[in-house]
Amino acid sequence: MPTAARLMAGVCLAALAYVLSSIVVPLMPESTDFGIFFPLNSVLGFGVGWFVMGRRAGRGTTAAINNGLTGVFVLLLWGVMVQATNEMVRRAMINRYDNAFEAMVAVFQLGAEYAYMIAVVPMGIAAVVGAVIAGLATEFADNNWK
Repeated sequence: MPTAARLMAGVCLAALAYVLSSIVVPLMPESTDFGIFFPLNSVLGFGVGWFVMGRRAGRGTTAAINNGLTGVFVLLLWGVMVQATNEMVRRAMINRYDNAFEAMVAVFQLGAEYAYMIAVVPMGIAAVVGAVIAGLATEFADNNWK
């Protein structure tokens, strides 16, 4: 059921996903083709905000901050795995893998590589600050706009 908290969480995490994506771009090799990187991550952010954070709103300030941190963690997890899966499919289309199991393993290897590449201080600071803001904004929306 649509609520103001779900909408606020979705919008906050979509915006945060865009900001985090702009931090990731300089960390990748120069030859990287980003394609739909920004819109895809923003849609993921909106979905995570709507389904993960929005339904857990209305439990108090501490729970709101925890909700924001959980939402951002899920966003980062899904973002890394979706991008790793996209890269695996791209590589599979040029016959890089011998069988399906090798391709499935590659998703986790690529995900681990991407997670290592984006594990930098500015990314962590932006994620934590954004999580707190998104959690508190979601709580505010739940308390004031029912």
